[in-house]
This record gives sequence, structure tokens and C-alpha cells, in this order.
Amino acid sequence: MSDSLIEIGISDYTLFYMQHSTKKLGMMFTLSGWIIGLSILFLGFSKFIDYQAYPNQSVATSQSDQYQEIVLKRSRNGHYVFTGEINRLPVTFLVDTGATLTSIPFRMQQYLALNAGAKFTVSTANGTTTAYMTRLDEIKMGKIVLTNINASLIPGLTNDIVLLGMNVLKNLELIQRNDELIIRQYN
Repeated sequence: MSDSLIEIGISDYTLFYMQHSTKKLGMMFTLSGWIIGLSILFLGFSKFIDYQAYPNQSVATSQSDQYQEIVLKRSRNGHYVFTGEINRLPVTFLVDTGATLTSIPFRMQQYLALNAGAKFTVSTANGTTTAYMTRLDEIKMGKIVLTNINASLIPGLTNDIVLLGMNVLKNLELIQRNDELIIRQYN
């Protein structure tokens, strides 16, 4: 009789332990599933927000016998921001029709291997500041290429966005429709 009590006690303990372990394991899988699900949701939402703020991370060029063009989508904050190249190095451009000269943050000087030339004063949206002349061998926007471009290096620009000014844009046709900007270069 005592042996059967011990057997019942041991099997009850085993059954309890197995149920407890299974519950614990199930709870761990459920928690892991929630963490993975929320992470995927967060990454997807983050990509969506990034796309709204910066929809032109990859710029495609349409070409014909007469011209090549890129089509930019307006960002959430109303600007046309896109990826291009200066001297064959990737940069982020912001189309700035209010800028007379293409303006580059001074801290990008070494990255782009630019020489800081003559010092001059510029008026910006943030007031008057000092800038330095420089020359760009090449600006590339998709397949649109311009060479031998004057630009300025401005110490006051705090991000790594190059302001694409009218000295570049005057050589191109700009067509704005709804939330898109077509930049066209004729052959």
C-alpha cells in the first residue's frame, strides 16, 4: 500500500512538473512571439515613416533621344530630397530654389575632397554667415550629369544635406505637378 502511494505521489509530481514546464515553455513562446511581432511592426512602421520623410532614396532616370529626367516625390515636410553624387561619392541633395549657389556643409569638405577657396559672406534663412568657394568636378542626379560647378562650403550647415542651388538648377528644366518634381536635362 505504501508503495502504491509513493507511485501515485511520484506520478502526480511528474504530471504536475510536466504541466508546469509546459506552461512555462508555452508562456516563453507566447512572449517571444509578441516580441518578434512587435519588432516587425516597429520596423515596418519605421520604414514607412522613413519613406515619407525621404521617399527618393533611389532615383531612376527616364531617357529619350532628347533628354534624360528624374522624377522626385515630395517628402512629408514638403521638400524634394534625394540621393545623388558629388565627385562620384553619394550625397543627399535638397532642391533649394532659394539658394543662389549650391551649398555644402563645411564638415563634408574632407569626405568630398574639396578645397576651401576664397572666403565670402552669405545671407541664409538663419542670418549672415561666412562661406568658402569651392569647385565640384561633377554632380550626378540619376543619369543627369553636370560638370565643373561652383559651390560654397558653409560651416553653419549642421546636417549632411547638400542644398542644390539655382546655379545648378538653371541648367535644367523643372516641372512641378501635384507632389512630384520632374528634373529634366536636354541633350
